[in-house]
Amino acid sequence: MSFLFVALGGALGAVARYAISLIPVKTSFPVLTLITNIVGAVLIGFIVGISDKKGNVSTNTVLFWKTGVCGGFTTFSTFSLEAYKLFENKSYALGGVYVALSVCGCIFGIILGKKLSTAIS
Repeated sequence: MSFLFVALGGALGAVARYAISLIPVKTSFPVLTLITNIVGAVLIGFIVGISDKKGNVSTNTVLFWKTGVCGGFTTFSTFSLEAYKLFENKSYALGGVYVALSVCGCIFGIILGKKLSTAIS
């Protein structure tokens, strides 16, 4: 049964990620992937915070949101490919900024998500 929750969440996350990719942005900087990853980090931080705080969140609910939705939504493989392409095209500064913003932004997103979960409980 847990596989079904992960699969349904994954489908929802993948569709949300695809919808974001359709936003017309004209820049060589992969801003949509960056935003997707940071939003995913906030969401997973929020989910962890709620499940830690409440303690009574079902395993299937956590699997749906954390493993399914966040796993289908975030785009680490896309991030890695885009960073690689920036470095391959000798856009070292832009690539470095992208990697730093992605890593720091996502860690900050988890902190923010956990704080938000505390604020509403």
